[in-house]
Amino acid sequence: MAGIGYASLVERNAFVLREATMPVLPSGSSSLRVLHISDLHMMPGQKLKQQWLRELERLEPDLVVNTGDNLSHQKSVPAVVQALGGLLSRPGLFVFGSNDYFAPVAKNPLKYFKTDHRRTYGDPLPWKDLRAAFSERGWLDLTHVRRDLEVGGIRIATAGVDDPHLQRDRYDSVAGTPNPLADLRIGLTHSPEPRVLDRFADDGYDLVLAGHTHGGQLCLPGYGALVTNCGIDRSRVKGPSNWGEHTQLHVSAGIGTSPWAPYRFCCRPEATLLTLVAAPPKRPLTDSGQGVSASEAVAR
Repeated sequence: MAGIGYASLVERNAFVLREATMPVLPSGSSSLRVLHISDLHMMPGQKLKQQWLRELERLEPDLVVNTGDNLSHQKSVPAVVQALGGLLSRPGLFVFGSNDYFAPVAKNPLKYFKTDHRRTYGDPLPWKDLRAAFSERGWLDLTHVRRDLEVGGIRIATAGVDDPHLQRDRYDSVAGTPNPLADLRIGLTHSPEPRVLDRFADDGYDLVLAGHTHGGQLCLPGYGALVTNCGIDRSRVKGPSNWGEHTQLHVSAGIGTSPWAPYRFCCRPEATLLTLVAAPPKRPLTDSGQGVSASEAVAR
């Protein structure tokens, strides 16, 4: 009972900003600050979450990336837009997740241990209103489109897919080599399914951003996440990792929870400030044949 009380009353509202440095830019590039937010699962009355989100504007990121699951209620769109506040005035990219399209429903938590369990959909949510609000403020919808933009003097080629968790991804619509003149190539997906990550990696994307996993949401000390709720392994359930030889992946542990599962344990709700820097020259392989990763992550 004490653990349930802590997970639902304390840690679920113990929001944290994490920071990660990812070497994905060409040599000689200036750094780029990217705020990655995901899985707000907003309810209209969640004032603590809304206030914390408003404070993120003070970070003054160069680019904001939202990887979906913003809503949990029919009347949440105004709360999301107001909470994001000034961040919507900055360059931004987004894709949607299942809980932008459909309200969450109660289900047996043991289903999370089976990735191919039958999906149960709730009532439709006003995702078109949310898309319009984001787009009117200048954020770019990357759902099955490729877009180029320039941020801080860095040319970025981007592409995204609809939510693979709902089998809505259609990667063929964005397939192919990104703009060869770009300094950075970013892919977006809500759920980090390996079939989608492999396609981004094969096409030469430097960085793929995703959410959906909630970092496992319930984790055990010394063991980590119990489940990922998708096809990736537990070691990649949150934070930066490598996907293949060239592509780096960042999975956000997210900011919210389903209203039907309002708890977190050893997995605080988070947003991440990514500092993208120039990649070091490729090092020769060690005697063991393994290279050395330069990614690092710290929390504050």
